[in-house]
Amino acid sequence: MDGSLVNADIELSVSALDQLMPMHLWVSADGLIVSAGPTLAKLFPQTNMRAHRLLDLFEIRRPGGVLDISDLAAHAGQRLYLGLRGCALPPLRGIALLPANGQGFLLNLSFGIGVVEAVRHHQLTDADFAPTDLAVELLYLVEAKSAVMDELRNLNLRLQGAKVAAEVQALTDTLTGLRNRRALDHDLSSLLQQIRPFSLMHIDLDYFKAVNDTLGHPAGDHVLREVAKVLSAETRDGDTVARVGGDEFVVVLPALADTAKLDQIALRIIARLSVPMEFDGKVCQIAASIGMTRSTHYARPNAEQMLSDADQALYASKRAGRAQATLFSTELGAQ
Repeated sequence: MDGSLVNADIELSVSALDQLMPMHLWVSADGLIVSAGPTLAKLFPQTNMRAHRLLDLFEIRRPGGVLDISDLAAHAGQRLYLGLRGCALPPLRGIALLPANGQGFLLNLSFGIGVVEAVRHHQLTDADFAPTDLAVELLYLVEAKSAVMDELRNLNLRLQGAKVAAEVQALTDTLTGLRNRRALDHDLSSLLQQIRPFSLMHIDLDYFKAVNDTLGHPAGDHVLREVAKVLSAETRDGDTVARVGGDEFVVVLPALADTAKLDQIALRIIARLSVPMEFDGKVCQIAASIGMTRSTHYARPNAEQMLSDADQALYASKRAGRAQATLFSTELGAQ
């Protein structure tokens, strides 16, 4: 190789420096900024960088101990970390070189790991980076990854929502919107595991078959939906109201074992369901018979036994003339 070429000084115009190193700084020997690359100038949009000294706008964070321009000269050729004064963005990385003529410093800087934040904060584009800089490709990868992660999060949310909707649908009676038998079994099992006192009502609609036979199934469906509204209105938010058969319903009342309160609720339900309902200009007349039992009646309550006993009490109400409420007792069980 020709030694004269190796030792030759290379002169570049400011415009050439701007293209090759859009984040360069040319600093005079006394620390005054003589020239700044166009990308670097965007970091100080309200400031004429050429009217300031290097250390007025930047602080040398690494290596330590660089307090003036003479200290910087001692670290020429070493990796530098420069923070922008008054800015919380990560520091810039760079290197300072001393030209052969000894007239000042040439610093070439980059954003390093802070490139993503810098692009967003300063609204930089592809044109703000050197043609050989891989920062733009990195940004594309970051944005692509972000888009993929966002889509995955949205997909997971949709899947989770679909799962919750499917679980709710699996526990819901489609006609009335009440809980179904599967949900009832789940709620009873949960209460029994918690060893919480509760009461249970088994409700059967009187004269419902006559509505279906004389007015048709649409009228019967309307009645069932109206019954669901009444039962929901007469119970609390934490109670379970379930449709377990064609015209049969079960109500579970946690933390309620008082006979008088249980009777009051049952009588309110009977009174409201005895009021004629209108469908398509025709009157639908039904009533309700109720059988009740309480978990405190049993030494070791279980769901199957309580449902069976409430069913016995229900038919005792029907034998008593319908539109009645009967609480299961030991004597009734013996009969």
